[in-house]
Amino acid sequence: MDTVSKIRAQLQETNLDALLVTSAANRRYVTGFPSSAGALFITRSRAVFMTDSRYIEAAQRAVKSAEVRPVTAKDTYSSHIKQIMEEENVAAVGFEEESMTYSEYQTWTQKIGDVLRPAQKILTNLRAAKSREELGALRAAQTIAEEAFYSILPMISTKITERELATELIYRLLRCGADDISFEPIVVSGIRSSMPHGVPGDDRIQKGFLTIDFGAKKNGWCSDTTRTLCVGEPTKEMRKVYDTVLSAQKAGIAAARAGIPGCDVDAAARRVIEAAGYGDYFGHGFGHGLGLDVHEGPNLSPSNKEPLPVGAVVSAEPGIYIPGRFGVRIEDVLYLTEDGCENITTLPKHLVIV
Repeated sequence: MDTVSKIRAQLQETNLDALLVTSAANRRYVTGFPSSAGALFITRSRAVFMTDSRYIEAAQRAVKSAEVRPVTAKDTYSSHIKQIMEEENVAAVGFEEESMTYSEYQTWTQKIGDVLRPAQKILTNLRAAKSREELGALRAAQTIAEEAFYSILPMISTKITERELATELIYRLLRCGADDISFEPIVVSGIRSSMPHGVPGDDRIQKGFLTIDFGAKKNGWCSDTTRTLCVGEPTKEMRKVYDTVLSAQKAGIAAARAGIPGCDVDAAARRVIEAAGYGDYFGHGFGHGLGLDVHEGPNLSPSNKEPLPVGAVVSAEPGIYIPGRFGVRIEDVLYLTEDGCENITTLPKHLVIV
């Protein structure tokens, strides 16, 4: 069943007559076509993709799952949609309440009427379960990221800055075939490695732990990987913390499978960290969904009691962060099946000392 058909089936279940898709990621998910402007309107019998002159020719060639209409000063998004609503007697329209701003909501309501109803969950749930084809696209992005990571290893030393290493990593990601980066790389060293989302600084890389969190984007699909290395010899405690994080990740991966709540996977890893005495220093969840966005559903956090879907692609990234001293995070990406999971990350996880 194609994506438009899946959405129509959801419309039936939610008593909606149509779905308005305005966010760039969801437009791309449904149509396969990337653009900075556009709207997709799906009813129980029609699907219409609208965009302006910058994209119309390319959209007419690429979009196969919907009728493509040009938007002009006269034939606006709202005029196209109002026409379809009148022709099909549409009274309730789902919209993406998590991505549409309040101002945008007001504008749409003024133009097409008080018909918008929250329906983000339709797209969130569909995107959470990846097909094998989508998994292949995610693997391609992961392969690029790993090639780039290997290429920067010889550059790591106390002679370059965190920002210089991050800049070089971005360059290598693009040179290895990425269309873009999934996010700005996190490169933090020494005592700064205790900041999970620290920003690369202008000081030279410090001795101690060096955390590198990075991702490649290919054909819209994102990778996300973290490795923590050590610049110089680690202390006994540093080795203990690293081994604890690695053991926690392995425990979470062993527990990860479709059909169980995300909180159960998180708990399997968290127990290892708590038993080692570092429970207060693991402040985030075990993982998050990954796809066209680097962070999407489902979450593997203590608060997620919902069963994980078959085909979910999620990160596995426990960490220990001791403020003012150091931090460690190790992150892989998993594909969930009914029987367990497939790890699509191939980088080694032993502590690399440079």
